[in-house]
Amino acid sequence: MEPATVLSISLVAMLLAFTGYGIYVSFGPPSKELDDPFEDHED
Repeated sequence: MEPATVLSISLVAMLLAFTGYGIYVSFGPPSKELDDPFEDHED
């Protein structure tokens, strides 16, 4: 394959991996440990 094709596929794969990890951290089991600073400071 051409180097440009390999680079494009690699960049798309990395983008999808980072997006998937972000969604997992935001909505999956690790999200229980996240704090909401707006809820901590009720008026």
